[in-house]
Amino acid sequence: MRLEGFAELEAELRKLSKGTGKGALRRALRKSAQPLADKMEAGAPKDEGELRDSIGVSTKLSARQRKLHRKAVRDDKASVEMFVGAGPLPQAHLTEFGTSNQAPQPFARPAWDSDQQDMLNRLKAELWAEIEKTVKRAEARAARAARGR
Repeated sequence: MRLEGFAELEAELRKLSKGTGKGALRRALRKSAQPLADKMEAGAPKDEGELRDSIGVSTKLSARQRKLHRKAVRDDKASVEMFVGAGPLPQAHLTEFGTSNQAPQPFARPAWDSDQQDMLNRLKAELWAEIEKTVKRAEARAARAARGR
């Protein structure tokens, strides 16, 4: 995977306050990841309605997912994380990878493979838009404050 233009985005994010930057990142991530979730949902087996309905974009994990995630990332403190995929259903990974009694019915990996570069391009565009909106709001607040003095 090749990333271009994200160093400039990071430099612009650093100009914002920590909370404002995190908010912009969350909004951009959620908006750019939703089409990936839609592809996963479309590719999920039709007879697995509960699985299809659980697919989404969120900042939260189930208790089990959180425990596994902590083991995977240890002390890596990402500033913002967004998760795309099935909810905390025991059959989600069994459907994706199969079992000795069930053939795999992949829905997440094919969606990711077909959408990863598009998602990164959407993220870059959304993040620039969020940064520009945030800067304009800050300038407008500063102008109002200056007029009020």
